Amino acid sequence: MISLKELGFDEWFETHSNALRQEGHHIARVSAVDRGSYLVKNELMEIPAELAGKFYFRVESSVDLPCVGDWVTVQYHNDDTEAIIHGVFPRKTFLRRKCAGENVDFQMIAANIDIAFIVQSCHFDFNMKRLDRYLVMAADGHVEPIVILTKTDLISHAELEEELAAVKQASAVSRVFALSNLTGSGFDEFQQLLIPGKTYCLLGSSGVGKTTLINRVIGQNAFNTNAVSGTGEGTHTTTRRQLICLEQGSMLIDTPGMRELGLLGVGGGVDQGFEDIIELSEKCRYANCGHAQETDCAVLAAVANGELSAERYSSYMKLKKESEYHELSYADKRKKDRAFGRFIKSAKKQMKD
Repeated sequence: MISLKELGFDEWFETHSNALRQEGHHIARVSAVDRGSYLVKNELMEIPAELAGKFYFRVESSVDLPCVGDWVTVQYHNDDTEAIIHGVFPRKTFLRRKCAGENVDFQMIAANIDIAFIVQSCHFDFNMKRLDRYLVMAADGHVEPIVILTKTDLISHAELEEELAAVKQASAVSRVFALSNLTGSGFDEFQQLLIPGKTYCLLGSSGVGKTTLINRVIGQNAFNTNAVSGTGEGTHTTTRRQLICLEQGSMLIDTPGMRELGLLGVGGGVDQGFEDIIELSEKCRYANCGHAQETDCAVLAAVANGELSAERYSSYMKLKKESEYHELSYADKRKKDRAFGRFIKSAKKQMKD
C-alpha cells in the first residue's frame, strides 16, 4: 500500500481538498490519458475511470479536463474496480502547448510536475530553437527544467562540449546532463536526480531515447521501443501520456514525441525563458521597445556588438510574435464560444416558455 503523500499529494493540495471533496468521494491521481479514457491511481491500485456527466457538461475548455498528473475527486463502483471523476484539483504546475494544426486552443500535457526533463539527442535532434520552445513552455507552467542530452556515444567529446556550452548559455537552464543509454555513461548522475515523492516529466521529440531511459531506470524492458534507424536515431513508440511509479519512490511521466510545439498564451514564459534579453531591454531608450528597429535599443546593440547571438535574438522575436498572434486568435475564439453558449441557453429558455 502507498500513501497519497508518496504519490505527491502534499499540503498545497490538502488546502483545497475540503472545497472539492464531497461525501462518498475519494482522492486519486490521473496516471494515464488516452483519447478520452482515463486511468487513476489511489493508495491500493490503478483502475479505469470516466468523467461524470455533470462534470463533463460544465467544462468550458479542454484545459479543464483531467490530464496526467492531475489530482481528482472520484467515486468508486463495481466493487471499487472502476471510478467516476467528479472534479479536478487546482494545478500547482502544468505543461501545455498549442494544439497541433490550425486549432487555436490549449492541449494539456501534464500537471503537478516538479521537474521537466527536456530530452534532446546529441546527434540529429540537437536544436537550440526547439530547446527554447520547451524552456518557454516549462517557464509558462512554473516547472523547473533540466536538459538531458542523450546518445553521447554518437558524437565526439569535443562536439559534446560544444553542445553543453550552447545549452548552458540559455539563461533559463540551471542544470544540464549528458548520458548514453547504450554505454550507460551519465546514467548514475541522472538517477541521483530522482527524489522520492517528486514527479518528473520527460519531454522531447520522437526517437530521442525517452522510453529507453525509463526502461533503464526501471531495470527491465517494461515499455516497447522500436529499432534504431540507419541514422542512429530511434523511432516513435510511446502513444499516450502515462505516470510511472518507480521503486525508489519517485514518479516519471512519459509523453509521446511532439512533432509540433506551438506556443499559446506564454508571454510571461517567453520572458522567463529569455531573461538575458529582458535584462538588456531594461537599458532600452523606450519602455515599450519592440526590439525591431527602435532608436537606442539595447537588445539590437547587443546583437550588433556580439554580446547577444543573432540566433538567440531571432528565436526570442519569433516566439514572442507567435505567442501574441495565437493569444489574439484564442481570445477571439473564446469570445465566439461564449456568444454561442449564450445563444444556446436563450434558445433552451424560449423552448421551455
